[in-house]
Amino acid sequence: MIVFSIVSTKGGVGKTTFTGNFGALLADLGMRVLLIDADVQPSLSRYFPLRHQAPFGLTEMIKRGVITPDCISSISLHAENNKKMPSLNPDGCLDIVLSDAPEGTLQDWLSPRIDRAVRIKQALKSPLIHENYDVVLIDTQGAVGHLQDAAVLAADVLISPVSPDILSAREFTGGTQELLERLEPSSSAIGVSFPQMKAIIYKLENTVDSKSIAKAIRDKFVSLRGRVTVLNSFVPASTVYKKAATAQLPVHWVDPQKACQTMHQLCWELIPSLDGIYAGICNQEETSSSVTAETREAIPAA
Repeated sequence: MIVFSIVSTKGGVGKTTFTGNFGALLADLGMRVLLIDADVQPSLSRYFPLRHQAPFGLTEMIKRGVITPDCISSISLHAENNKKMPSLNPDGCLDIVLSDAPEGTLQDWLSPRIDRAVRIKQALKSPLIHENYDVVLIDTQGAVGHLQDAAVLAADVLISPVSPDILSAREFTGGTQELLERLEPSSSAIGVSFPQMKAIIYKLENTVDSKSIAKAIRDKFVSLRGRVTVLNSFVPASTVYKKAATAQLPVHWVDPQKACQTMHQLCWELIPSLDGIYAGICNQEETSSSVTAETREAIPAA
């Protein structure tokens, strides 16, 4: 099982959009995916329709320090009255721990606890999670706080979308530096490895300015002590992601050409053992296939 936390110190950069679409693609490839909405503004919780809503969610997960079945809701992916849209791969699943914490309440609860930084990591050690899921994706809040810190230290890999404009690039670089300086010493003190961060150039426009800023972002990460790398894959600027979100559908279903290829390229770079496996709707000349047991075993924690 591998755990990704999607983080940024800046709001509106595409964390939730990426988390929802990445999780849906993985499930459509036959992976068993658990989403965790660790943002007090529950955008991911509303991104897709639910088939079953559990009585509890993030609050009980954090307070209990364990994920139990009554904290896990199930997502329903299908397109009403649209025969062109597929059903989700039956070999995969897409579940979610919903955000149900009013702003400030969990932060206040975590604040005095000595174990606050590892509360999510501890919850993910539940046999229920390791036996039933291949990938966990944690969507985080943009604001710095104990909840974001716990999500960071729970991850094997951090994913951070960054927009290719100069203000976003500066804020991302400065925020990332502060994150490293704040949490690296703490992680060493409590015996937790600080995860590697992978940045994704997000909403890249086909302009000289955008491309030059994207190159500058890649070059700038040399100064971040090798803790951050930029993926070769990127997400181009496109209205199809908003269209898919409005329809509450995965973007690779809504645009089975360009967006589908974009999401697959990101998936293959982040999880190399899935390289070459396509979701059925995106299959053209390639042979689509569901994830096998051998493929699942080849996905170690990074």
